[in-house]
Amino acid sequence: MKRLLSLIFVLLCCNFSQAQSDTYLTFEFMGVDNSQEPFYMETENFWEKIHEQRVASDDIIGWDLWRLLPGGEDQGYQYLTVTIFDSPLKMMRAGDGILESAKMAYPDLSDEEIDNRINLAGSSRNLAVRLFIKVMDRTVGKFEMKPGMILSMDLMKVKEGQQDSYEKAEMESTKSMYQKHVDSGAMGEWQLLKVLLPEGTDSYTSHISVNMFDNWEQHMKSMNFKPGLTAEQQKKMSSGISNRELKWVYKAELVKMVRK
Repeated sequence: MKRLLSLIFVLLCCNFSQAQSDTYLTFEFMGVDNSQEPFYMETENFWEKIHEQRVASDDIIGWDLWRLLPGGEDQGYQYLTVTIFDSPLKMMRAGDGILESAKMAYPDLSDEEIDNRINLAGSSRNLAVRLFIKVMDRTVGKFEMKPGMILSMDLMKVKEGQQDSYEKAEMESTKSMYQKHVDSGAMGEWQLLKVLLPEGTDSYTSHISVNMFDNWEQHMKSMNFKPGLTAEQQKKMSSGISNRELKWVYKAELVKMVRK
């Protein structure tokens, strides 16, 4: 019995250690009326300083603000914020310490003024969708994110019971294709994301594929790049793609980012 308990303890520690080394994201899709755009940008300017303090306190790794395209009021959402964590626990307890970070960011404001500013932020946008996400895999390279860069994001729903085979196909075959894009300079980075919450048959998306580019020129040129997959790689990739439904494609431009 003691040996069994010791083994369980070791396995739990290993799993927790692995989780700590992974990357987790919170996606928040914002609906912003055209008339509210200036007010919304003021709101994000206010929050940017708070996020800088959260990064300094190691509560988060980083934070991004993306402008979504097409972005029309009747075409989905207009903005996306991404908060980056180094553990699932920090992601699930993201609200802890925000008030303290706000006080450090704005030492000249009273507690009441900070509360008012935080509460007022909600009136500038509709936080319509929040997703809790794990980064499953990514290409290898020296790509550095910077404001003005471009992102192409595919929201997908994988068939029930096919998630493992789909992820395997993406990480073994699709990744290989995009690694050739990266190595040739046709793109900056590819990532496969898995939506942890919400989940279930009624959830809109289960996985997100992300392609990153330095600018629009690189993005346009990448469309003509031929990676030359083997017949076996093409077969595996096609098999994986058949297990999912492409729900929506967004293009996005990075407006702001916070890192150490």
